Amino acid sequence: MTQPEGTIRLTMAQALMGYLANQYIEIDGKEQLFCGGGFGIFGHGNAPCLGEALYDHRAELPHYRGQNEQSMGFAAAAYAKYHLRKRFMFCTASAGPGTSNLLTSAALAHANRLPMMMLCGDTFLTRLPDPVLQQLEHFNNPTLGVNDAFKAVTRYWDRITHPAQIIQSLPNAIATMLDPADCGPVFLGLPQDVQGWAYDYPESFFSKRVHHIRRQTPDPREVEAACAMLKSAKRPVIIAGGGVQYSGAVEELTKFATSLGFPVIETIAGRANLLNDDPMNIGPVGVTGSNSANWTAENADVVLAVGTRLQDFTTGSWTAFAQDAQIVALNVGRYDASKHQSLAVVGDAKLGLEALEAGLSDLSAPTAWLSSAQAERKKWDTYVADNVAPGNRPASYAQVIGAANRLCSPRDRVVTAAGGLPAEVTANWRTLDIGTVDVEFGFSCMGYEIAGGWGARIAQTEQEPDAETIVFVGDGSYLLMNSDIYSSVLTGKKLILLVCDNGGFAVINKLQNNTGNASFNTLIKDAPTVEAPFAVDFTAHARAMGAEAEFIESMADFDAAFARAQASDKTYVIEIKVDAYEGWTGEGHTWWEVGSPEVSPHKSIQKARRDVEDGRKKQRRGV
Repeated sequence: MTQPEGTIRLTMAQALMGYLANQYIEIDGKEQLFCGGGFGIFGHGNAPCLGEALYDHRAELPHYRGQNEQSMGFAAAAYAKYHLRKRFMFCTASAGPGTSNLLTSAALAHANRLPMMMLCGDTFLTRLPDPVLQQLEHFNNPTLGVNDAFKAVTRYWDRITHPAQIIQSLPNAIATMLDPADCGPVFLGLPQDVQGWAYDYPESFFSKRVHHIRRQTPDPREVEAACAMLKSAKRPVIIAGGGVQYSGAVEELTKFATSLGFPVIETIAGRANLLNDDPMNIGPVGVTGSNSANWTAENADVVLAVGTRLQDFTTGSWTAFAQDAQIVALNVGRYDASKHQSLAVVGDAKLGLEALEAGLSDLSAPTAWLSSAQAERKKWDTYVADNVAPGNRPASYAQVIGAANRLCSPRDRVVTAAGGLPAEVTANWRTLDIGTVDVEFGFSCMGYEIAGGWGARIAQTEQEPDAETIVFVGDGSYLLMNSDIYSSVLTGKKLILLVCDNGGFAVINKLQNNTGNASFNTLIKDAPTVEAPFAVDFTAHARAMGAEAEFIESMADFDAAFARAQASDKTYVIEIKVDAYEGWTGEGHTWWEVGSPEVSPHKSIQKARRDVEDGRKKQRRGV
């Protein structure tokens, strides 16, 4: 058969990688590949065909060998965070358990609105060899498999059943990851036979294409209505979320707040929107926040929420604001802009802030209001300074955070995730430079810390090779997922890991006790099935994976150890034991709704239930 003119005959897998290798994005006037490469573990479902295609593009699309598919996804998410969603990485896994391991990281990327591409093996389209190794059979639906589970945790999902389909599917996947409102993970199921099937692809399909992130201008009527509401405010406040950074709107936020006299409070995702010493920065808000920001939120009459999805830790389960406070929500996503009957301004944060400022040119918030908020911030700074100081008390998360904060360089990147550290970092970290804090709390996913640090470090070495990536991780998360210490050593992507060992899942033990429950199966010593408690030697374990590591007895030894970590040219682990009971940041918390038994024989739980109901009295009902 004669090959049609203007076409090239390739396998589906070859065409897929060829397409990715020609997708560029312009960032600050410079063209870069939109795809920064990928992470992968090969198996029978992706090695023979997709692996062959990857090999031929290994120079422009570097392929990092993962140790666990879930951690690969975490690393890809952290890479996208670092690049403010302007670049992505793919993850490839074989059919079956390799693919299902990616479900948690896909959910994390979905919750955080992060671009990530999953290229996963699938069963044979012909079904001739069925049932194949690792196939999950559904007796009444042969089309259903593990890959269908990703429909709930992706923004774009497709199963490629013919090589020609990628001509439509790949541009749609790229468009999803580029869209500020719909951004999230994409999934392509790749049947093992279809990966190797050939097709005559148009040569134009592989032409270089340079993409740009769309900026949506807010509707003038929504801007006008928002300006009217903001003009009525006597005590306005801005809640700045992660969308401020994704939009590149930090300068516009700072100018808006400064010129109008609006105090700014930050969400967890927006934790490094403003520098610590910016006079408009009143601190982090919510359950993991500060007394200063929460005082400001509670007393504000109009709230301008910019680039935030108003998650319950930000809103204190919707108790952080006065019942009659009005909310203006500027967000590129209609879904997020419309929450809790907010006055929605749907559009880009940068353009939206410019439009709002133009409409408020004659407005200035009462100076007494800003001064009061700033006075509360000074009180909070005093509290934090004492909270992070070692003194004559047990070592704590806050002390480790404060010491690293004091010794690090401004452009060093901080990474942590669920457990107790997100609250402690959010409350106690003093931002030294914009966009340098990655606290994974969108999906509150333990195990992200080290893998996310590795992904962030890959991105960081592309842009800022002299900066460090500092990872705060507890013993529980370390034991959950630690193999990317080895990955970081193999790839020469140095991390500084601060392992804070408090003997188990201490923050959930704290939650148990705060809700009237007895300590049960959270701290290792309280686990009913543990017969011989012992402490893990994290230092020896990290050394076994090729890292340099040391154990320090107390905070008195921290500065010297951290200096050694900074001087090292490879991943360096510092292990320290911290107290499971003392040293938690006791201030700065709003009410947070968790499940509570309505009836119980335990008086402590009965009292906790009454406290829950008392707290609920402040909860907004969407008005």
